[in-house]
Order: sequence, then structure tokens, then C-alpha cells
Amino acid sequence: MYERILVPLDGSKLAECALPYAEELAKGCSAQEVILVSVTEQVQSSTRAPEAQERFRSSDSPQVAGAGSEVVVTFGKQERQAQRYLEKIARSLKAKGINVRTDVLCWPPAEAIASYAGANDVGVIVMSSHGRSGPSRWAYGSVADRVFRSSCVPVLMVRAPGCVAGF
Repeated sequence: MYERILVPLDGSKLAECALPYAEELAKGCSAQEVILVSVTEQVQSSTRAPEAQERFRSSDSPQVAGAGSEVVVTFGKQERQAQRYLEKIARSLKAKGINVRTDVLCWPPAEAIASYAGANDVGVIVMSSHGRSGPSRWAYGSVADRVFRSSCVPVLMVRAPGCVAGF
């Protein structure tokens, strides 16, 4: 039924609550793969120091943009941390015989997840939710809710342990 299962993770234990559900779905549906994604922001900095400009303009690792006396440097530190985290989770799923792929996305989270699911022929998104309601939901927003509302792909929402439904 579901050939590809997308599991968005942010490094929290709450997000990892979705993993057992994704694992069972993968086994029960004989899924081709489970795709673990993490959405992160790139870190940017700007400098006017001539030695930094020369160093970063000649380097292949950071992305550099700018003209004149100021250079904007985009580092991928958060991306590398996210990739290491996903690889750790992937190893545990692979040990259970599940085919896993990982990807780090650099967009606003809800849009990145929904767009990625549509572009990669994902059958279902499995993710957890804080289960917030009322004022805290308005104050903090809800990535899970925005994914649910914007995705054309079915979403299996896993409630946080100890969540109390609010009306």
C-alpha cells in the first residue's frame, strides 16, 4: 500500500515517537523505503575583513555571495549535524531490515516536508505532534498541523506521550 514512508525528525525524543509507527507500517506494507528527513536552516554570517574574504572566496566548502567590501558566508554546520543524527537513526532501522534513505532540507519546515513528499512519490507521512491546543498552539504554531493541512499525501499523526486532548 505505501511504498515510501516519510518521517520528519527534528532531533527531539518527541519526533522519534513516530519511528515505531513508521517501522510497523514499513514491515506491514512491505515498503520499498523509509525516508528520514530533517529540516534545518543554514547559518549565515557576513564579514568585511580582507583576509576572510580571500579565504572564503577561494574555499569550496562554504557558499559565498556578495560584492564589494562585504561577503556573506553560508556555513552548513547545522546541516552536517542533522545528517549525522539521521544516519544514526537510519542505522538502527537498517539493522531491522528496513531500507532507509536520509535527506536534510533547508526550507521552512512545513513547506519543506509537504513539498518533499509530493516530489518524491511518498505514500504517507508519519510524524508526531506536541498535541498543543488553545493559546499555546497560537503562540508556538504547529508544524504538524501545517503539514497536515498543506500536504496532498496522507499524514499519520502520532500524539505525544501523556498528551491530554484539549477542547
